[in-house]
Amino acid sequence: MQLVSIRGAITIENNNQKDIINGTKKLLLEMENRNGLNRENVISIFFSTTKDLNAEYPAKAARLLGYNQCSLMCFNEMEVIGSIDKCIRIMILYNGTLEQGEIKHAYLRRAKTLRPDLNQ
Repeated sequence: MQLVSIRGAITIENNNQKDIINGTKKLLLEMENRNGLNRENVISIFFSTTKDLNAEYPAKAARLLGYNQCSLMCFNEMEVIGSIDKCIRIMILYNGTLEQGEIKHAYLRRAKTLRPDLNQ
């Protein structure tokens, strides 16, 4: 078993609880499905949001999905001029048999522009 990081991002339409929860759930489930993750092997999940998203903690979506044994933490993303807006980013630290080169990161909606090399 080894520790790997899995990255993902998604954009949402509105700064409200529903969009933040639903967008975060969609991204987490996509990251799980792409990588065959076992939730018991998730060590921690880091969430960041752009400054324009403050209606809800994205970590709440993880708790609603059953992530109750791992550490969750939310941050504001660094504000860069011209960067994408209304974006939720996730980094999962996972202890399993996946090699870092086997990881399938997930960049959804307008967030695909953040890492076009990973969306082929």
